[in-house]
Amino acid sequence: MFDRRHDTRVRQATFEWLQSVVAIHGDVLPREVLAGGFTFEGSRVPLLGPQGIFKPAVMEVPLSITTAPKGPYGDGFGPDGLLRYKYRGEDLHHRDNRGLRFAMEQQLPLVYFHGLVPGRYLATWPVFLVQDRPELLEFSVAVDDAVYTGLTAESTWKGGETTEIRRGYVTTVARRRIHQQAFRERVLRAYRHQCALCRLRHDQLLDAAHIVPDADPEGEPTVSNGLALCHLHHRAFDRFFLGVRPDYIIEVRPDILAESDGPTLRYAIQGIHGQAIGLPQRKENHPSVLLLESRYERFLEVATAP
Repeated sequence: MFDRRHDTRVRQATFEWLQSVVAIHGDVLPREVLAGGFTFEGSRVPLLGPQGIFKPAVMEVPLSITTAPKGPYGDGFGPDGLLRYKYRGEDLHHRDNRGLRFAMEQQLPLVYFHGLVPGRYLATWPVFLVQDRPELLEFSVAVDDAVYTGLTAESTWKGGETTEIRRGYVTTVARRRIHQQAFRERVLRAYRHQCALCRLRHDQLLDAAHIVPDADPEGEPTVSNGLALCHLHHRAFDRFFLGVRPDYIIEVRPDILAESDGPTLRYAIQGIHGQAIGLPQRKENHPSVLLLESRYERFLEVATAP
């Protein structure tokens, strides 16, 4: 018989542990940390395993679902904005599929791990299975606000239109966050986790900068539209203090070059004028020359403005 009280305690402990781990590692978590998990009443609780649908030994129902980078299943977001999560295999009655179906019927909150690059996962919780689609061998999954786990009296799931609207909004925000983090991880990985301009190597101080903004029709979240930049150079690039020519040479705005200021301006900005940026090892990840040309034209407009 399903022990809901025990299940609730493990899920609540999982969410609290994830919150503490994110505070240490940031939003994107290493696989080894998640696979190691935590200890609950003397038993180890890993959060994911070799299979996408995962149930630790201390539970009767799955705790998490995982999308692997370039995995075998066609998981993604449907036209209604909800996540589509594929069954394990094609057997509707496989124990993993039955476990998720039970979680849906009981409205049990799960954790969703989205693989961004090999070994790196964005954790999203709580997520709820909201529809079983056996004809497509998939479930529809909605993200909810962390307050509404359904595990305590204060967060009891009530269903209805309000819940559906809230989950739709939260899922949209989560989808955007997944795409942003995936772009960042791919760009930093391509640039070997260092700033393309100054070679700083601390991930906490690095961003994935768009060459052409993502709001622009050409601003696709591809590595060739990205540069790994430290916070300072990202801001300077966005504000046209400096630009990158299509031949990958850094150019500092003339009025900035003429300024007299402290060592940060002198060494971190003026000092890199005329230098070549660091490039990814793989040529297909190099910044797009066409996008750099478009960006450089805008830089020249700003640089020559009265």
